[in-house]
Amino acid sequence: MNYQAFATLYDTLMADAPYGEWIHFLNKQLNVTNLEGQRILDVGCGTGELLVRLKQQGADVTGVDLSAEMLTIAKEKCEQYGFSPLLIQQSMTDLEDLGQFDVVTLFCDSLNYLETEQDVVKTFECINKLLKKGGYLLFDVHSVSKIENGFIGQTFAEDAGEVAYIWTSFEGVAPHSVEHELTFFVQNESHHYEKKFELHKQRTFPVEQYKKWLQKGYDDITVQADFTSFAPTAESERIFFSCRKKD
Repeated sequence: MNYQAFATLYDTLMADAPYGEWIHFLNKQLNVTNLEGQRILDVGCGTGELLVRLKQQGADVTGVDLSAEMLTIAKEKCEQYGFSPLLIQQSMTDLEDLGQFDVVTLFCDSLNYLETEQDVVKTFECINKLLKKGGYLLFDVHSVSKIENGFIGQTFAEDAGEVAYIWTSFEGVAPHSVEHELTFFVQNESHHYEKKFELHKQRTFPVEQYKKWLQKGYDDITVQADFTSFAPTAESERIFFSCRKKD
């Protein structure tokens, strides 16, 4: 998967993303009003938008992402806010020893980019090794309903001036998977539009399957939906998990 074009457009396309609600969810799960003293690893950190907000809450932050292009933007953004966190290019399925963290976050459906059960399990195991005793893993995923009814067979389009896109989603090969074909039209310095294309694949699993995998290394597992404190329903779109590393 090529993130080069997508990385430069990511912040434009995610301008309305609910970053503040992810921070609120984190604070609520940790039962704190700020993150002073918390050492947090943000996996799938992208362009660093969440890193900035975590830092503003007082956290000591580290970011990991597979995309070098995303990390370049994240570095520049964080420096604009006056800090230089450790940013590492790694796959979430093969995280090396990065030290010990109080919290690991994996938000904005980043986990859904893993296409096999084995990779999801490996990711949970890698994160477990990086958590301090009693540390928390917080993540969200698309619901099965969102993949099958909200994405598959749908086409989305937007013209944001300097960039426009057409986003078409098709059923993937694996169960509960989708393939997103994104065509971007980006205005260059000559005010002409350049066409760029990317293919993104995502897959999710039923809630009970995630819980079964998590139970091997985590306890105190809670499941909520759509930035609320309520359990998921058949209509829920985004599923949130909070779990604690076993003693």
